[in-house]
Amino acid sequence: MHPISAETEFNIPRQSLTEIFLRFLKFGFLAWGGPVAQIAMLRQELVEEENWISPEKFNRVLSVYQVLPGPEATELCVYFGMLARGRIGALLAGLGFGLPGFLLMLALSWFYLSYGITSPLFQSVFAGMQPAVAALIVRAVHRIGSHALHADRWLWGIAFVAGLAHLLRVNFLLTLLAAGFVYAFAKQNRNVPAILLAILFSGWIALSNLSGMQLMQADQASPSVLAKPASLLSLLWSGLRTGLLTFGGAYTAIPFLQRDAVEIGRWMTNTQFLDGLALSGLLPAPLIIFSTFVGYVGGGPWGAIIITGAVFAPAFAFTMIGHDYLERLINNQSAHAFLDGVTAGVVGLISATALGILSETVVGIHPWIIFSVALIALFVSKAKWIVAAVVLAAGLYGMIFL
Repeated sequence: MHPISAETEFNIPRQSLTEIFLRFLKFGFLAWGGPVAQIAMLRQELVEEENWISPEKFNRVLSVYQVLPGPEATELCVYFGMLARGRIGALLAGLGFGLPGFLLMLALSWFYLSYGITSPLFQSVFAGMQPAVAALIVRAVHRIGSHALHADRWLWGIAFVAGLAHLLRVNFLLTLLAAGFVYAFAKQNRNVPAILLAILFSGWIALSNLSGMQLMQADQASPSVLAKPASLLSLLWSGLRTGLLTFGGAYTAIPFLQRDAVEIGRWMTNTQFLDGLALSGLLPAPLIIFSTFVGYVGGGPWGAIIITGAVFAPAFAFTMIGHDYLERLINNQSAHAFLDGVTAGVVGLISATALGILSETVVGIHPWIIFSVALIALFVSKAKWIVAAVVLAAGLYGMIFL
């Protein structure tokens, strides 16, 4: 186990390896609503209720993982496992968190290719769960934003511009780096460089809007003729490259995998790819679990296992190999302002994501009923199983009324 200084350790309990695996397996079963809801869940239990680390340190840890490639919720689980029992604890925490979603996506991939999702019953449940998932994300944005933005006008401004950048399809990494440097300058009372950088970034947003529209048109021209199934080696390479190039969350993995699977490899259609994305958004798993679906379509069960392992490998490696370096970065006082700015940028990104999901899923009277009731339940209830209860109840409502 890596040594942890008295400054960085807060109140980390001693747990057996079995207890660690089972605890993060529980988190995996409750991981509905995508990365925003998952991060909020980890924060509520491990930081707010059990005080493993301070809320301030949690924000900075999250900021570091937002800059690094990989799914942040999985990386946080690996991080907490590392704090508890070293590398073995990190491995078990990450595996426990990812296992439920992987097995469910594997089963759904088999069902999709065998029977499709045209069953009226399946479609009704699917339609009922979507507004509930949107409510989970809105609640998580409120919870994370209330801790990260404080009453600082710079942080609020950074969050707003970052959200706008996301809506205009600006690269995640560029947005987060700009957010960190702007706030670092501002905290040093260097307002002129901070304002100039903010203006330059805003200009970049305007230019990126034009290029983003061109990219969307190019995506729509993807080939529809399928080639032969993918080789396991190509799936391994595609997964590793995606895992290493995915900055700022799982959403940035979409263009990499889509290009490999739809445009170059052509082992699946764009419609199938989007169906996989939709299915992953309803599972208790990081959104990047849609890579399991991509691998299954390309190479069956072994293809699903190989590409999933390759995509998640960097998320485990950064903490299990570089934990001490990450801790030094997190505890470096000079880096705190930069990381606080990155955190504000993250709030803007996930807020924009929530808006996009709301506009697509909460349409019509029944979706609004599901969304409203789910949101009220999530704000009022403190029960640990409220997330699973809300999603399952929404699916039942959809099965009856939709």
